[in-house]
Amino acid sequence: MKKLILQLSFLVFLMIGTIQSNAQEYYVYVTAESEDEVAVIKFDGKKATVEERIVVGTKPAEIEGPHGITVGPEGKYWYLSMAHGTPYGQLVKYSTETNEPVATTELGIFPASMQISKANGLLYVVNFNLHGRMLPSSVSVVDPELMFEIKKITTGAMPHGSRISPDGLHQYSVAMMSGELFEISTLGLEVSRVLDLEPPGTRPKEDKSQKEAKVDHSKMDHSQMDHSQMGHEEMMHHSIVKPTWVIPHPSLSRAYVAGNGSNELIEIDTKKWKVTHRMSCGKGPYNVEISPNGKLLVVTYKSEGATGIWDIATREELAKVTNSRKVSHGVAISPDSKYAFISVEGKNGEPGSVDVIDLTTFERVAVAEVGKQAGGIVFWKMMK
Repeated sequence: MKKLILQLSFLVFLMIGTIQSNAQEYYVYVTAESEDEVAVIKFDGKKATVEERIVVGTKPAEIEGPHGITVGPEGKYWYLSMAHGTPYGQLVKYSTETNEPVATTELGIFPASMQISKANGLLYVVNFNLHGRMLPSSVSVVDPELMFEIKKITTGAMPHGSRISPDGLHQYSVAMMSGELFEISTLGLEVSRVLDLEPPGTRPKEDKSQKEAKVDHSKMDHSQMDHSQMGHEEMMHHSIVKPTWVIPHPSLSRAYVAGNGSNELIEIDTKKWKVTHRMSCGKGPYNVEISPNGKLLVVTYKSEGATGIWDIATREELAKVTNSRKVSHGVAISPDSKYAFISVEGKNGEPGSVDVIDLTTFERVAVAEVGKQAGGIVFWKMMK
């Protein structure tokens, strides 16, 4: 009898070990903008831990502001926008194997979100242009192999959130201050369509932002720009919507925009190129992401310190999850659609964090503390 009990105990031990060894592990990269740091986060299904902290930038005495981040489709490199240049920011290419920088190139003013098109392998990054007058800014097109900027494509004022369509043929970005959605042909390297996101009747007839939008950004002499004129309201109509992010659906002809100023989620039919629905949501929606299975829309409410989870089919909010800090920022979702990873900035001198939300129970299941002002976040890999 004793021998049987020992044998059963040994079998249970082996079964537990096998289950643990087969546990799925998830890895994300997240930036800490006020720390000049990027953290690698591992989530094992129960606990989230910081596996590595990578110091970025080349000026130890200054905060250079790592902002946008993406991983190349082959998984060998990750790319980081350093926003606080003088005046231009930079794009830095890192090896995922060593997390060491391998190449750098200069971009526009305050480069932000980015992604690589699978149609042509080029990287598209918006230049947010937080500094200076609210003139139309641009999207930089970069060859990630040569780390060479091929072209700047003029768009709207303060473009921030951007994503590329699943087929890689179109890049979408929203201009926060001019209230517009831009579609760029990734093959033609030009703006193909522009959509006004302002509610009907709210944009003034004599809108100076529209006149400013005709300026050819590529021909402007940046060395002669007066950066002391930042925030002059007479330059343009300030958007009511203040769109901060856009995400195309993985299989439907739709895109979703976060209306940070109007507290709404905006659904766009990308075939008809028109707004189809405006859904009231929590305060200050900032970033939006869609689960790879196409069922859920996950949105950070920056002004609430919360994350909303929406059913795309019914356009209803299924849950609102309180985040671990007060200022919610970015979203990354695992390829199996099981978990959302939320970067949370925090306030004042407190550290940022990465919250892990279970997308089946709608509960926060883990938190990892990172550097100050956690911002850009991207999913890296799954492994057992």
